[in-house]
Amino acid sequence: MSIVQEFNDYRAKMNEKILEEDNKVLKRLFNLDTNAFAEGALDIKTKEVVGLACSMVLRCDDCVKYHLGKCHEVGITTKQVFEALSIANLIGGTIVIPHLRRAVEYWESLQEEGENV
Repeated sequence: MSIVQEFNDYRAKMNEKILEEDNKVLKRLFNLDTNAFAEGALDIKTKEVVGLACSMVLRCDDCVKYHLGKCHEVGITTKQVFEALSIANLIGGTIVIPHLRRAVEYWESLQEEGENV
């Protein structure tokens, strides 16, 4: 199983379990996240690149993977991803470099899976 499929399967499984609990606060938080990344004054591509850069600076590997997947879905190019990653590393400092490595590995996996579809 690829790292992309493994991540997506785990995320879907755990989100389902979380939402099954019918906790109002968690459901509203999930809904807020969904609505924040919907088309608005900023287009979806811009929002996903912002989400990717913020996730890198916050050093959240799950968030980075999620936003890389969305960037791939909406047609962000490799050059655009690397530009966002470079800004994130500039802002976040050298402590972000390990996350950069994992991000590049995940992006490559997304690209490979796209070629095999």
